[in-house]
Amino acid sequence: MAKAMARIGVGNGTAALHRSRATLGTTRKTLASETWSQTDVLIANLTDGIARYAHAAVSSPSEMFAIASVIVAGSLVLVSSFVKTMIPLRWLAIGSNFGFIAYGAFHPSMPMLLLHSMLVPINLYRLAEMVRLTRHVRAAEAADDLLGIWLRPYMRSATLPDGAFLFRKGDIGDRIYLLVKGLIEMVEIGTSVKAGDIFGEIAVFAPDRRRGATARCVGECTVLSIDDNTLKQLCYQNPGFGLKLIGLVAGRLSADVQRLTDQLYGQSTGQPGGAKRADT
Repeated sequence: MAKAMARIGVGNGTAALHRSRATLGTTRKTLASETWSQTDVLIANLTDGIARYAHAAVSSPSEMFAIASVIVAGSLVLVSSFVKTMIPLRWLAIGSNFGFIAYGAFHPSMPMLLLHSMLVPINLYRLAEMVRLTRHVRAAEAADDLLGIWLRPYMRSATLPDGAFLFRKGDIGDRIYLLVKGLIEMVEIGTSVKAGDIFGEIAVFAPDRRRGATARCVGECTVLSIDDNTLKQLCYQNPGFGLKLIGLVAGRLSADVQRLTDQLYGQSTGQPGGAKRADT
């Protein structure tokens, strides 16, 4: 009897499990059907909305102009994502601003109209700044004496007697100099700095900031100097000055490499070394 009851219980449980699975399958099909129905409705509504908007646009010249304007503006924004230089980027931004302004005026969309109307003068101002900066950089590249002209208003003057040391080899380089009058000898190298030359800049930018030679006055000398903090501020504020200074440092380093190469060549061949330049 017990075994018969057990068999009946197992049979009932199996039947219940099958009914649950059948119910679950029906529920899944119902949900899937409802999901597809909702998707179909959404697609139909979207298609209908696009069709009605296109019909309204075709029937209204102002709406067609607004659509064309926003398409052009969006295309300019897309193109600007691939531009790497600032001036073309600003021109593209201004063009897209006018496109969005036209869309905001004819669609109409007041927030878009106000936003891009405010962005136009900002982009025009930045464009003018970049054009002026480019002109200054080109002028700096073309001129040879601008570095001294830029430095003089920020430099301090000092008059040193004959034999005075401006700095010694191994000193901390915290200033650069412009020789106004006299002659300064670089003792370890055996070269000299003449009036009008800028010197001492390499140590300011060197990793250890140490002077590579000793500067000694030959006769009375008038020297202008500027500290490294003021020099860095000038570089930040005037990119043209920074470019000229980089060119000066690169030229001095190149001359020093050539001098050392000539000295090594002279030692290996027994001939005197080549021309020397001051390593300051």
